[in-house]
Amino acid sequence: MEIRPAEPDDAEPAVAMHDQLAPYLVMSAPSLRRRLEGPEKPGKGTFAAVDDGELVGWASTALIAGSDPLGGQLRCLVRPDYRGQGIGTALLELAHRSLKTAGAVSARVFADPESADWAGRWGYEQTRQVHYAGIDPSQAPPLPPVPDGLRLAPLEELDPRALYEADQVAQRIKPGDATITASPYEEWVAAVWQSPGMVLDLSVAALDGDRVVSFTLGNGDHHKIWSQMTATMPEYQGAGLAKLVKCAALGRAAEAGVVGAYTANYDGNEPMLAVNTWLGYRRIATHSVLICPL
Repeated sequence: MEIRPAEPDDAEPAVAMHDQLAPYLVMSAPSLRRRLEGPEKPGKGTFAAVDDGELVGWASTALIAGSDPLGGQLRCLVRPDYRGQGIGTALLELAHRSLKTAGAVSARVFADPESADWAGRWGYEQTRQVHYAGIDPSQAPPLPPVPDGLRLAPLEELDPRALYEADQVAQRIKPGDATITASPYEEWVAAVWQSPGMVLDLSVAALDGDRVVSFTLGNGDHHKIWSQMTATMPEYQGAGLAKLVKCAALGRAAEAGVVGAYTANYDGNEPMLAVNTWLGYRRIATHSVLICPL
């Protein structure tokens, strides 16, 4: 058994393992390969467990951009037939080390509730639950009417600064366990707008003039996408704009040949849960949100 930093050639087997164990955690081989080929960044760790040349475990980490105090997040998966052999422990220790070295003071993970007791050995405690849901974009309902004075546009047609300004507001008001402060524009562009997996052509904004007043941001490829963020500016809430932009994005995804769209919402986020129900999303899994000090 070898546990080591992941390499670009691990991308395809890692995606295959994720698709088998947790298909709703959207991961594409091209974007993962670009991550592994890219320069090292603080807190961005990726680790593989390999047995006789076969990938059997995976962990990845990232800092939560704009969090104050600085927090980190991670994923950790081990094939069921290899559990109970210390692989998860070794991967988790590497993940924690990556985040601590980068200055993170806490780690957050979304995990199967059956793993909560195991994670508790490291000090993880549950704060809430998160629900995963998916849809075939071709099954989405027809687009609702666009309110007078507004227009829809794919994000690829926008000045990135317009989305940046909306996203900074959205990060401060979104449900979650981390307190998010403003991110410098250049850092945001690199982390969000230029992220390898961002599908700007399949992401949609509602605009009032040149101002983004609602948007949905997707990550993935033209096979499967992940709804990374949907938000409406406070003064425009209650007008159905989240439903509108998400429906428009699903329409664009269907036209592009996407076969699966996935999202997650915290327990208690009733407005967005209602939007996703209206769109036709079906719940796939529920995970515990676990946080521990580092």
